[in-house]
Amino acid sequence: MLQRVTLQQPHPLHDAAGTRRLEASAASAAPHALMQRAGLAVARLAQAVAPHARTVWLACGAGNNGGDGLEAAMHLRHAGYQVAVTWAGTPQTAPPDALASWRRARDAGVAFLPDAPEDLGPQDLCIDALLGIGLSSAPRSRPVASELQRLLRRVQAATAPVLCVDLPSGLIADTGQFAAGLEPAEERPRSARHTLSLLTLKPGLFTGVGRDVAGTVWRDDLGIDTLAEPPCALLSAPPASGPRAHASHKGSFGDVAIVGGEGLQARGLGMTGAALLAASAALHGGAGRVMLALLDGGALQVDALQPECMLRRFDALALDTATVVCGCGGGDAVQGVLPAVLNEARRLVLDADALNAVAKDPALQAALAGRADRWGSGATVLTPHPLEAARLLGSDTRQVQGDRLGAAHGLAVAFSCAVVLKGSGTVVAAPGQTPRINPTGNGLLATGGTGDVLAGLLGARLAAQPAIERDGAAAFDAAVQACWLHGEVADGWPAGRPLTASALARALHPA
Repeated sequence: MLQRVTLQQPHPLHDAAGTRRLEASAASAAPHALMQRAGLAVARLAQAVAPHARTVWLACGAGNNGGDGLEAAMHLRHAGYQVAVTWAGTPQTAPPDALASWRRARDAGVAFLPDAPEDLGPQDLCIDALLGIGLSSAPRSRPVASELQRLLRRVQAATAPVLCVDLPSGLIADTGQFAAGLEPAEERPRSARHTLSLLTLKPGLFTGVGRDVAGTVWRDDLGIDTLAEPPCALLSAPPASGPRAHASHKGSFGDVAIVGGEGLQARGLGMTGAALLAASAALHGGAGRVMLALLDGGALQVDALQPECMLRRFDALALDTATVVCGCGGGDAVQGVLPAVLNEARRLVLDADALNAVAKDPALQAALAGRADRWGSGATVLTPHPLEAARLLGSDTRQVQGDRLGAAHGLAVAFSCAVVLKGSGTVVAAPGQTPRINPTGNGLLATGGTGDVLAGLLGARLAAQPAIERDGAAAFDAAVQACWLHGEVADGWPAGRPLTASALARALHPA
């Protein structure tokens, strides 16, 4: 059944290996039937998104993804469309199912051309059926065929709307990154994009660069029951919300203590703003009380713009009763307070400079990993961006971005806690939990301070969680909720109004 992917419910995501197992099981029962269903689904969606297309050009690869395109070409030709196909395969080398679909397309009178029609433009439709889920991030044993690369460049630069079969060609299903040598020349597509994910939804469509190139995502299960194959991740859905009870009070929603904001006197770099942003986010995100322990040597006595924030010396904080958000603008000064924070904070969000300090100090790493023995795995959240994640993993950003799900999972296992790997399609992972990919948010968040806002909001969500059980999912659940709400505000941002971190914090609201 064909469905547009909406954000109102969680969606299971399957990696390439799981999808292949489902394909193999279905194909063994009825050879060629799966390709026939896929081709029909592509043709139906093509007619829905471009009902008045003057010409439909299909770029078809040599494998079964190309076979899906050939099958669709036959249906579109029968529906009265002017159809042209450029096929990178040959009858002599095509897989059996793709060969059968080529014969059906040929017998239907589909025109086969060596290249796209010269006048292909916005009034037409391009269908990308070059490459499917067979790509991986492993180094290639042979260079990309020049004919395939030429056709892919033609599709990527198309000014006609593009419908991608299963995946945008060249995108790796599991990672949301392009395979080497298949990257688009331009960062954003020139025209509207649609992707019809066949049988399963792939995680690469929702993280990394996948969000930019996939466009509107649709799914057709091709009549196959996919419940037998466990998902590798879930696409997050909105958190439950409702009015607060009349009988609630400020103690009902927990205390948040922000620890960070190194002052000018330390290195001539004042970073108190980061901690103030986190405090603002915690306030507007629903925390009952917010305390602010700045590492500025007592320079700031009151925040006149946020008098609700209660300034405290670090040594006056009750770390075991508040949810601590540590690291925002902490600079080098955060290193001195981290041992106490890691040892005493019952609920903890580690961000920014706190993560960098941990990455450099094996003793702090051991203390972080040991928190699960004392408080449980549901008590701690790490919120790295890709570079911070790379430092913690001893790798580099290319490796982290090349497998965002794997990187988040690796950190969660190494430190026995929840992890928020920020970026396009933020990944939330925790021991014993199916990872989540967050679908909200956009490029407006690419500005300084929005990560501090997320950390403060996460602190508020964690503070509002019920009592943390040793092996509970409190930190994971709070992280999933905070990521959704943070991105949702950006998605609803008024056109033409600049998004700044302070304005973003003030626009937050409790779930």
